[in-house]
Amino acid sequence: MSLLVAGLVACDDRPWNDPYPRDTATSNTLYSSFGERPKHLDPARSYTVNENTFIAQIYEPPLQYHFLHRPYQLIPLALAEMPRVRFYDAAGEPLPDDAPAAAIARSEYELHVRPGTRYQPHPALARDAEGAPRYLDLEPGALAGIDTLGDFAEHGTRELVAADFAYQIKRLAAPWLHSPINGVMSEHILGFAALGERLEAADPEQARARVALLRDTEFEGVEVLDRYRLRITLEGKYPQFSYWLAMPFFAPMPWEAEAFYAQPGMRERNLMLDWYPVGTGPYMLTENNPNLRMVLERNPNFHGERYPDSGMPGDRAAGILDDAGAPLPFIDRVVYSLEKESIPRWNKFLQGYYDFSGISSDAFDQAVRVDASGRPMLTETLEARGVELMTAVEPTIFFMGFNMLDPVIGGDGQRARLLRRAISIAVDMEEFISIFLNGRGVVAQSPLPPGIFGHRAGEAGINPFVYRWEAGRAVRRSLDEARTLMVQAGYPGGRDRDTGRALTLNYEAVATGPDDRARLNWLRKQFAKLGIELVIRSTDYNRFQDKIRNGTGQIFFWGWNADYPDPENFLFLLYGPNGRVEHQGENSVNYTNPEFDRLFERMRNLEDGPERQALIDRMVEIARTDAPWIWGFHPRAFSLYHRWYHNAYPNQMANNTLKYRRIDPALRAELRRAWNQPVLWPLGAAVAVLLALLLPAWWLVRRRERSRAL
Repeated sequence: MSLLVAGLVACDDRPWNDPYPRDTATSNTLYSSFGERPKHLDPARSYTVNENTFIAQIYEPPLQYHFLHRPYQLIPLALAEMPRVRFYDAAGEPLPDDAPAAAIARSEYELHVRPGTRYQPHPALARDAEGAPRYLDLEPGALAGIDTLGDFAEHGTRELVAADFAYQIKRLAAPWLHSPINGVMSEHILGFAALGERLEAADPEQARARVALLRDTEFEGVEVLDRYRLRITLEGKYPQFSYWLAMPFFAPMPWEAEAFYAQPGMRERNLMLDWYPVGTGPYMLTENNPNLRMVLERNPNFHGERYPDSGMPGDRAAGILDDAGAPLPFIDRVVYSLEKESIPRWNKFLQGYYDFSGISSDAFDQAVRVDASGRPMLTETLEARGVELMTAVEPTIFFMGFNMLDPVIGGDGQRARLLRRAISIAVDMEEFISIFLNGRGVVAQSPLPPGIFGHRAGEAGINPFVYRWEAGRAVRRSLDEARTLMVQAGYPGGRDRDTGRALTLNYEAVATGPDDRARLNWLRKQFAKLGIELVIRSTDYNRFQDKIRNGTGQIFFWGWNADYPDPENFLFLLYGPNGRVEHQGENSVNYTNPEFDRLFERMRNLEDGPERQALIDRMVEIARTDAPWIWGFHPRAFSLYHRWYHNAYPNQMANNTLKYRRIDPALRAELRRAWNQPVLWPLGAAVAVLLALLLPAWWLVRRRERSRAL
């Protein structure tokens, strides 16, 4: 393999599809692991963490998140420039950019594809001397002896064009692909729902006919203007659509790839788009054995993106901008090995055979210690090895929800509201984070995680119903205050003042193992502080989902991870028309407040700025007052990397950050040798013991032989 020298990489003559490339400790190869077997690698369907790890390196959507800028900033990726957005009223007349959302009947996004971008080498794109596709109309028996893509004699490429984006958007509507964002896009892209109905009505049985149907079908929401320009039309105003353009769902798809894999005999040989994706990204999947390892290798046709030349204050001093302007990617090859258990993965990282690692609960004490101020630090052992710790608060919230349709704990009455606030004080989330998360979390004060517009830090951001601000930090209110709220709610000492009965509440749990039992016991104790008996109703996940869907659950834990870094993507979890029972939406607690809903409708279509911040502040104040959630926590991601691993910078929204990483393979090889020297003294000791046992026997045998001779 070639090595990185002064930012330039000299390619060797190894064929791109070699399934077993040379693998030495000094190669420019990154080593990592994965614990969950990816099921498919089709961007129309993929949404699990492991699948996105691979998909984001292979496929390129129109936009991406800037690697270094915070708050998160969208920049072009497959496009030559940011999309041009125009607004129109119901009569088709153009509107100014600051037109009120109510006046906007449709929004038009014009995408300008970067010319010269080419797909990775692939047999689907190979052509013969006359320019006709070589492998798209194979005769029966032509696949004899073909087991992998590498068995095809020729591989071709072609330029990325606007029609490839249009084809992929139509794939999102295809009923046979079951895309998870089909419902969302049906609400926004003009004619998208009708397209899905047309495709379903005409759904042919043969895969090749489906490709032709998608290619030939047109709809009003997507129009190819010319080779490099595409227009997407939305109903009304939906500014969050730009974030969707940064997701793999909108990565371009060449129709030839689907036509290639749709041919008879391909699926039987495991030759599928799920197995061998086709993209324009910095890497391509050259070995796919999810039960053993998966290998990404540099795409020789990559369009030549460069490392960012600007970042946040302090980035230059920290060395994060040392590679500014250098061509990407830095790493030639990435090997992911399947590790089903955490201990082998951890030991291999310590030995230097994995370049970076997460931290499992079992290994946490070996890796991290907490100083007197609560700040996480590496253990002395890892510090001595030059290992670095990287932490980042994830754009995620876990919360305990109160079903607002429940007659005891729910509703907008003052009695239930005071009861919810008392429980919010009693359930000590700081203790939960310390015990069950090894401190890897930040207590939530509102639905908005740090880094999302609208989040308030410091004293201005605390939930005043649960915390006070003392000595420069948030301090949880006392149990005495919680018990006072219980009295005001009519439950002194946890008993109903009217009936004299002890207050009993139900917690809906999906519990299967000993760790769950410990958490549930802890939770019972939190409610017992107020004299409340908490009944744990354990069930399987499907039954749990039914309870939430039907509104028969009472209290439960729930979580949400950001699809995109916008406050709308969190606050909509409390928007009345998104109620789970009535509207089958993501408002799992069925909370509704008319003022909150009105403010949400104004806020969601505004650009970030003082007006939007003021609306968010008021919405958060309303939600804190009503307390439909115990706000829970935002998880903090901890990861470790060796000293030869560079440009380790947390970006919790982007999945395509592998291209920015750089390694020093020579230093890695040197340290691996130093850390893994063979220990020979046990062998020497064993030999000595063996000799000590054998010598007396040998002496006795010799003595007996001499006596016989005499």
